[in-house]
Amino acid sequence: MSKQITFSIDGVEVKGKEGQTILQAADEAGIYIPRLCYMEGLVPHGSCRVCTVIVNGKPQTACTQPIAEGMTVENDTPELKEHRRNIIDMLFIEGNHFCMFCEKSGNCELQALAYRLGILSPKFPYFFPKKDIDATHPDIFLDLNRCILCGRCVEASKDIDRKGVFDFVGRGINKKIAVNAEANLKDTNLAIADKAADVCPVGSINKKHTAFATPIGKRLYDVKPIGSEIEERKK
Repeated sequence: MSKQITFSIDGVEVKGKEGQTILQAADEAGIYIPRLCYMEGLVPHGSCRVCTVIVNGKPQTACTQPIAEGMTVENDTPELKEHRRNIIDMLFIEGNHFCMFCEKSGNCELQALAYRLGILSPKFPYFFPKKDIDATHPDIFLDLNRCILCGRCVEASKDIDRKGVFDFVGRGINKKIAVNAEANLKDTNLAIADKAADVCPVGSINKKHTAFATPIGKRLYDVKPIGSEIEERKK
């Protein structure tokens, strides 16, 4: 049996199991910590920093930091909200996100987080970068304009599909997702049933022939804000 650990999040006592991360224990307790790169079932790596919390006075990523007896966690503070808003703002302006006609609108985690954090338009100037689009695959459409470099497709393809279709190339502002083929996505062994085809939080990896199958008003975040499913667990 796992050892029970007691700690606090924003002054609320939380009980978790030894080996859990702050994010996992918070989810079980019905406390929502915003996140983007994290997805249950994938190895967490803390790349997006949206889940940053203050642990005993120091910033840590909640998706990678294990819980410890008596630790004090701050999650819902004005400073952390501003930190998260700045990250989301920068993700919007560093790509080309046109929510009004994106087929992921209403199901997009980036868009939903922006609404939850009160962002209606970014405060920074847009970059309008030139990004690649790859529609060569018969079943999958890859649009790097919307990619936020969360790494979910990389982890899913490597650890679950055992294919390694996607990976990062370049550094800094030139970093991007690439595929393991000399030319295009159609030259990879990516299949529509692969986990990597389902994990994108934005509209970068899309399945063809499914666009707008769910009408506006009935999509995942049209009715309830992101994180509601976690907060509803609170007793």
